[in-house]
Amino acid sequence: MLEAIFLGIIQGLTEFLPISSSAHIRILGEFLPSAQDPGATFTAIMQIGTEMAVLLFFFQQIKEIMRGGKLARLIILGSIPIFILGYLGQEYIRSNFRSLWLIAVTLIGFGILLGYLDYKGKKEKTIDNLNTRDGIFYGLAQSMALIPGVSRSGATIAMGRFLGYRREDALRYSFLLAIPAVLGSGAYELFNSLSEPTNNFSLPETFAATITAFLVGYAVIAWLMKFVQTKSFMPFVIYRIALGVLLLALLASGTISA
Repeated sequence: MLEAIFLGIIQGLTEFLPISSSAHIRILGEFLPSAQDPGATFTAIMQIGTEMAVLLFFFQQIKEIMRGGKLARLIILGSIPIFILGYLGQEYIRSNFRSLWLIAVTLIGFGILLGYLDYKGKKEKTIDNLNTRDGIFYGLAQSMALIPGVSRSGATIAMGRFLGYRREDALRYSFLLAIPAVLGSGAYELFNSLSEPTNNFSLPETFAATITAFLVGYAVIAWLMKFVQTKSFMPFVIYRIALGVLLLALLASGTISA
């Protein structure tokens, strides 16, 4: 239970920062007393907690979206790629995409990409300027988050900056776009877990982690929305690269195994 709550804290802290929550859950699982991968099922269910924080924080805007309109259509459109790729490639994702070597490389590579696009990106567009083309590009970027280490928010923010959106608008849309994908994935895994164990954690432990992730995640959203109004994403870029290099060193030395 203590391990599950600890991972819930990590999930809440890292889900909305462009540093990949799934990578952190996977890496830290190696250092827990049980020394095991928490698993894709546990991670997906736990993410329901952080998405509930998004629903609460952006409640008024989500009410407007639920009434229909352009933004609702674009969120549905942008969710299609990750639903299709996630469903068709779920077995491959569970087995091959959880390699720590791959996570280390994606932490570094996509960190550099985020830093470059954030630096070069224009600051002209707001969320009101979203159109079908940008919605499709956002959706394709989000589907890259199926690879642990990429970061859902990192990929969509990078795409938003590439398309010319302001930091706060790219971040806000990243949160909103993730809702169908994360809740859908979490519900699917939760349904399956009713008949099968949730990898290495029981259902009560998984629910405790989910509630913890919700509470911590809400606080992180409130802080991050203020942070990006005056600061760049460079601190997260540096962190990603440093973590990736450290992970490669630990793997190469045999301290941890992939």
